[in-house]
Amino acid sequence: MARQVEIWNDRAEIASRALLLCQLAYKEAIAKNERFTIVATGGNSPRILYELLATKDWDWSKVHVFWGDERYVPITDPLSNEGMTRAIWLDRVAIPEVNIHAIPTNSDDPAIAAAQYEQHIQEFFGTAAGEFPEFDLFLLGMGDDGHTASLFPHTNALKVSDRLVTVGEKDGQHRITMTVPLINQAKEILFMIEGAAKAKALKAVLAPKGDINQYPSRLITGNTIWLCDRAAMNQKKS
Repeated sequence: MARQVEIWNDRAEIASRALLLCQLAYKEAIAKNERFTIVATGGNSPRILYELLATKDWDWSKVHVFWGDERYVPITDPLSNEGMTRAIWLDRVAIPEVNIHAIPTNSDDPAIAAAQYEQHIQEFFGTAAGEFPEFDLFLLGMGDDGHTASLFPHTNALKVSDRLVTVGEKDGQHRITMTVPLINQAKEILFMIEGAAKAKALKAVLAPKGDINQYPSRLITGNTIWLCDRAAMNQKKS
């Protein structure tokens, strides 16, 4: 699979480039399939991108939004990825509610929630058990520890290869996360990485060889485009 690394000055430049790539993916998907499937991510990196997406005059009836992972909290919680994405982007465009495919977090058992989201994805794409559907565009960030989605270092979620969705864990708190093979199946995977705090992990993730359990982002080996700022790449601004 292909990996492309681009270096930009700051978050604004990354967001501008990401917007262009989103628009290209949207146009291609609509032309081919009359719908566009995009997987949203949480964190600070995509916020400007979401603000920009909220200004686009897309045919929102043909856009379907999923999430790559979610903290096991209500949508009203400030930590909710869905809550953040809605407030900055989805609540500001005319997207039908049925096109917003949120991760359920209201079950007493997160494993049940993971199974429910997996079933929902299968039904949407019309795939059978054991098949991995292909999202048009998958947005991702990366933590200072090298994690992506809710695939954290040395956790069981890294080893799940026969499911679309599983339970992740961070500091004793449950997460719901799409699995490595599902992420890798996407037509295009777009990482947005910024800040000097991520420089060490980014170097390890992009190295020819390394520890996938220590730096889980190394597991993402599909068609990836890494949009990194100079601080994350340990370079001075031009």
